[in-house]
Amino acid sequence: MEAISLLTLLALILALVFDFINGFHDAGNAIATIVTTKVLTPRKAVLWAALFNFSAFLVFNLSVASTIGKGLVAPELMEPHVIVVALIAAIFWNLLTWYFGLPSSSSHALIGGLAGAAVAKAGFNVLIPSGFIKVLIGIIIAPIIGIFIGLLMMRGIKRLLEGRSERKAQKIFKHLQLFSSACLSLTHGGNDAQKTMGIITLLLVSADVLKGPFHIPFWVVIICQATISLGTLFGGWRVVKTMGSKITTLNPMKGCAAEGGAAALLFVATELGIPMSTTQTVTGAIAGVGLAKDKKSINWAILTRIFISWLLTMPIVGLMAALIMYLIEKFGS
Repeated sequence: MEAISLLTLLALILALVFDFINGFHDAGNAIATIVTTKVLTPRKAVLWAALFNFSAFLVFNLSVASTIGKGLVAPELMEPHVIVVALIAAIFWNLLTWYFGLPSSSSHALIGGLAGAAVAKAGFNVLIPSGFIKVLIGIIIAPIIGIFIGLLMMRGIKRLLEGRSERKAQKIFKHLQLFSSACLSLTHGGNDAQKTMGIITLLLVSADVLKGPFHIPFWVVIICQATISLGTLFGGWRVVKTMGSKITTLNPMKGCAAEGGAAALLFVATELGIPMSTTQTVTGAIAGVGLAKDKKSINWAILTRIFISWLLTMPIVGLMAALIMYLIEKFGS
């Protein structure tokens, strides 16, 4: 019993480490545009983003947390050491992609690690197909709809401002970008923090700490929102640089269109319980506002690198987790 308690504690700590790194790694999604357009300084931008990251629990239901906690892997077949393995693999991948400045998906890393560890432990029957269909829908539609919304919003804004002074328009959008950035940070905190909530609740169920029907304890909600906000506060500046200046050239108008479009999509996904990748959504929206001008406005080389990292995330993290799990099962006591 003592060993199980220690393992459960380790898993809880690792879950919060993942949550922190998620905020740190994905800070670029929330603040890259507003920092690049110089509407806010980096220090003010992370404070702004962290505030709305934390406030998300006041707005959203916990559908995403439920999807992660009971919709992907059968909770009764999970054990604390399986969750530990999943988190180790996801954390490693997040740190690796952060080091190279690649905006990979923390969501996909977590889901891949969870699936790989669970399959290595108990076989494919432990996976819940309907949950993974939700995830696959998110993977496919996030960048595509992100591009479409960014493109549509940018063209709509240009039409509305036709004949008006470009300088005056940019001044207006400097103020509007504060609102769009707040909305993006709010939806980022709503969707991404819930993934850790789901993992921690799954852990509590597997350790027989949480009794009764599956539900997310309020203390889990608060601690996860606080931790992801703290991670955002430290800001993953390597990813900020990639998102803010390497995909396309941004100004307040473009930044507002990208943030607003991404936030709208993430809001809908969170309410539907779809664990959407904030990274894919924001990257797609930024590419969309660039395409509103012309194809030459996009850095296709960097987009290709980002796309490859998306394709590799779930299978690589899944394989890493499966290998660690296999070694534990084979050589562990």
